[in-house]
Amino acid sequence: MWQRLSCLSGRDYLPYKCLMAKAEKKSSAKSAEKQERLVSENRKARHRFEVLDTLECGIQLTGSEVKSLRDGKLSLDEAYARVKEGSVWLVGADIAEYPQATLWNHAPKRPRKLLMHREEQRKFAALAHEKGLTLVPLKVYFNPRGIAKVLIGLCRGKKLHDKRETLKKADSEREMARAMRHKR
Repeated sequence: MWQRLSCLSGRDYLPYKCLMAKAEKKSSAKSAEKQERLVSENRKARHRFEVLDTLECGIQLTGSEVKSLRDGKLSLDEAYARVKEGSVWLVGADIAEYPQATLWNHAPKRPRKLLMHREEQRKFAALAHEKGLTLVPLKVYFNPRGIAKVLIGLCRGKKLHDKRETLKKADSEREMARAMRHKR
């Protein structure tokens, strides 16, 4: 029942079960720590735009917005980022109201400030302004520490023929994979 441990200073004897419980807690915490929890992904953005560069940034939220995000109540369909007064804002993202917040609830489509370093702000804002590119949110997720993050993409709009070309390419790749599976 008791096990002698020479590696612990001060305490030579500890119950064996106590040691096992601590080891299990550490291993389960590490496995949960490495995962990010996806809230919402903007799938249409990959179809409508050609993503040139991506950037992970934080987002400034109220308490009811965070609770609503944890429930997965977010729509990025018509969302985009704008540079106003030296900071980047997420516009058009619809975070549904949290039912239990009642009086202290948030406006669902209000603009939300994106948190990033000044150098990144200048770089992305300059590229978006110069070349006529768009800042589009690609996905929103909680990082392993539980902080809400937004993956912003610097995108160029696709023309209709570009969209058709990518669909044809994906279709041909799918056909090739299917043929290879049946060949085996």
